[in-house]
Amino acid sequence: MITLLQWGLEALLLVLLAATLLYAVRLERRLGVLRRDNAALEALVAGFNEATARAEAATARLRAAAEGAGHQVAEQTEAAERLKGDLVFLIERGEALADRLDVRVREARALANAPEPRGAARAMPETADAPKLRSQAERDLMQALRLAR
Repeated sequence: MITLLQWGLEALLLVLLAATLLYAVRLERRLGVLRRDNAALEALVAGFNEATARAEAATARLRAAAEGAGHQVAEQTEAAERLKGDLVFLIERGEALADRLDVRVREARALANAPEPRGAARAMPETADAPKLRSQAERDLMQALRLAR
């Protein structure tokens, strides 16, 4: 009976060893898959780190470009403000000259439409701010007004 019991225990031990061996083989396969997946995961992490580094560099370049563009816009705005002042001055001066010219044209039309005594030469009245000598443009204007009558 002892031998039968020994045989039974050895058979049980053999079954347990076979189960352990089977379990070890399955565990080895799973570890192999895990190692392959781990290598793929490491490659993925390395690619992600590289992409992150490129994104950070691109962000830094974009920030630098935006700052440069901001400085350029500020400089152009300052230049535009200076030009605005110049243009306002020129517009005011041009309006004043246009008003003076309008007054002179009305005076010239009034003189051109006024009846003239025969044989009398007409002359433009001198105003306080008008120069004694006429410019070529004024002489041309006077000539055109005389011919228009």
